[in-house]
Amino acid sequence: MQRKLSLLTLGGLGALFSTSIAAAEVPQDLTHTSVGLFALAVFVFAYILVMAEEYLHLRKSKPVLIAAGIIWVVIGWTYMHNGFGNLPKDAFRHNLLEYAELLLFLLVAMTYISAMEERGLFDALRSWMIRRGFSYKSLFWLTGILAFFISPVADNLTTALLMSTVVIKVAEGDKKFINICCINIVIAANAGGAFSPFGDITTLMVWQAGIIEFNEFFILFIPAVVNYLVPAIIMSFFIENRCPVAVYEKVVLKRGALRIVFLFLLTVASAVACHSLFDLPPVLGMMTGLGYLQFFGYYLRQTLDKSVARQKVMAAKRGDEEALQRLGSVVPFDVFSRVARAEWDTLLFFYGVVMCVGGLGFMGYLALGSELLYGHWNAVYANIAIGLVSAVIDNIPVMFAVLTMNPEMSHGNWLLVTLAAGVGGSLLSVGSAAGVALMGQARGMYTFMGHLKWTPVILLGYVASIMMHLWLNADSFNIFG
Repeated sequence: MQRKLSLLTLGGLGALFSTSIAAAEVPQDLTHTSVGLFALAVFVFAYILVMAEEYLHLRKSKPVLIAAGIIWVVIGWTYMHNGFGNLPKDAFRHNLLEYAELLLFLLVAMTYISAMEERGLFDALRSWMIRRGFSYKSLFWLTGILAFFISPVADNLTTALLMSTVVIKVAEGDKKFINICCINIVIAANAGGAFSPFGDITTLMVWQAGIIEFNEFFILFIPAVVNYLVPAIIMSFFIENRCPVAVYEKVVLKRGALRIVFLFLLTVASAVACHSLFDLPPVLGMMTGLGYLQFFGYYLRQTLDKSVARQKVMAAKRGDEEALQRLGSVVPFDVFSRVARAEWDTLLFFYGVVMCVGGLGFMGYLALGSELLYGHWNAVYANIAIGLVSAVIDNIPVMFAVLTMNPEMSHGNWLLVTLAAGVGGSLLSVGSAAGVALMGQARGMYTFMGHLKWTPVILLGYVASIMMHLWLNADSFNIFG
């Protein structure tokens, strides 16, 4: 079956090429040609498969990787037969460079988060929350507030997975509570990620593009708080005030856990310094930070035997047999094993999205979209609409498309579209990486329909946050101009 589909695809491509080459003398705008329509159809079909990941059990990176390849082959073939062979090559390399910077940045951040997880930091946090014996309502608020304040540093995807693990373990079997708590976590993680360059891929793209400075993201803090609190307060009235059965576990931090947190903060400071002080790409500071982690891993391995011996002596003096048993399971830290555990499906998905959107932009679709949105609408209304679209298409391709369009608009409007794309993804479970990840993590308990039931409430938060931004930062753009 797959072989037949491949032959049909190749045949269709050949037919398209033969008709489109004659149709375009200078192929700068392919939006109205058969090749352009075919490329758009390929992207739409690929994204339908991405949105159906929960039901197809097909990793989201696979369809967009293939779609990106097809789109750029179509572009290359068309331009080569019209005597403009170098143009697609240069455009592809430009898009690849943009992706490479983001890939390395995200890879370092994911490696640090994985290292913290391996050292037991997140397990210790989960254990502490469970031991405290919080009620359902307290757990609802605690996981939401922690998600809001952790996501600006650890990104919304990682934060959502961490908090959902706590909820699933504490409220095991209570599908209704787990569903509403996961919705709360997705909203909080996306809202928290909207006011930090490290909180979401969309904010990272805007920062690396040099449109918004590092400290300017914090202007969005109060609108982000409003975005989270409005739906959270309403949903909290529907939670029973009872306590779950506590499940106790004892977690001990592995050697070097807190020092890795310090190195991560130092890495973030290095990235900010490279961008703000020396006008260099932030990825330079992040890659330097990976060197910090590698040297620390070397130090832990070299001093492991001495540390274990010293701890055994101290444990023997205290008569702590449990500590002696724990020391026997200590393993050296290996930074490359942390790199291998990065979320590669997300990174490859991002590659496919960047290349697909870049290819469609090269064909002229983004210029067309920019004209339709920003040419006929006020920029404020266009940016609000983009936030709503991000709930369906996911905020990553939407924000990359806006950055590629690069419309002429005020600084306040750039902050607005960053906020709208970041929190607009909370309207549906498929609108953000956090929501998609939680549908897999809490399969059967947190669902698309379960999230959809609360969409009107989440929409209230979306509207309130935008109004708050327009009110607080009115001097940074002309609302009615």
